[in-house]
Amino acid sequence: IPDESEDFRKLAEREIASCEEEIAELKHQIVLLLIPSEETDKSDLVMEVTAGIGGQEAMLFTSEIFDMYQRYAAYKKWKFEILEYFPSEIGGLRHAVASIAGLEAYKYMKFEGGVHRVQRVPKTEKQGRIHTSTMTVAILPQPTEMRLQINPKDLRIETKRASGAGGQHVNTTDSAVRIVHIPTGVVSECQQERSQIRNKEKAMQMLCAKLYNAKLEEETKKRNSVRKIQIGTKGRSEKIRTYNFPQDRITDHRISRSVHHMECFMLGEEMLDEMIQTLKEYADYESLMDIISENEE
Repeated sequence: IPDESEDFRKLAEREIASCEEEIAELKHQIVLLLIPSEETDKSDLVMEVTAGIGGQEAMLFTSEIFDMYQRYAAYKKWKFEILEYFPSEIGGLRHAVASIAGLEAYKYMKFEGGVHRVQRVPKTEKQGRIHTSTMTVAILPQPTEMRLQINPKDLRIETKRASGAGGQHVNTTDSAVRIVHIPTGVVSECQQERSQIRNKEKAMQMLCAKLYNAKLEEETKKRNSVRKIQIGTKGRSEKIRTYNFPQDRITDHRISRSVHHMECFMLGEEMLDEMIQTLKEYADYESLMDIISENEE
């Protein structure tokens, strides 16, 4: 009998542990259900990267960050399409735009908008001094037709010859397209493709994202938020992350979290995904705190 009661005790302990795990998981699920989902979370997006302070070094870093997100899109099985790409002389990147489409793409990528800062010795530096350079990422949700309607009469569409690299073809056809939204003055252009039709489609895609973003920002301004994790314009001018190469350290300033192994992080796989997941959890927590304080009032 003592042996039997010992077995029962162990069985009961295992059962308790299992139930406690289940309760914790259910509590977590309830919390997630309380957090209102943003209408944009299921959207695809347009990502814009721009070199900031630091000349050629900033452009090289911009190219590395753009490649990191391209690999991240592949890791998440999203579709990544380059809409605009303006390289610099020594292999860097001045400015580029890409569309990213796939399951919950915006829900994850929205945390990447802002100023990214790099600290390292540039390849062009003779004295071995550490330089600080920056680049900016803007993440714009792509609207569905239902969410954003544009009157064709409000658009002025211009075509011109593409400029820049591209050999003979560049100067022979009016393939570059520029679209102006007359009421707002918002402009988008594309000369990435050889076909004028494809360039028009891509320019239109960028224009829609810009207009939709302006509309969303107008709405979020009304519910002005003091959160640490900012999405949209306010977040764009904010330094969100530092990549310190000599110390092999990446620091996200919004959640004061540092991780090591730069090479692994820049692959755009598990480490970047974990950082984004942590930001997402922190933002969910902030949303929940907002709801609780609103209810208390």
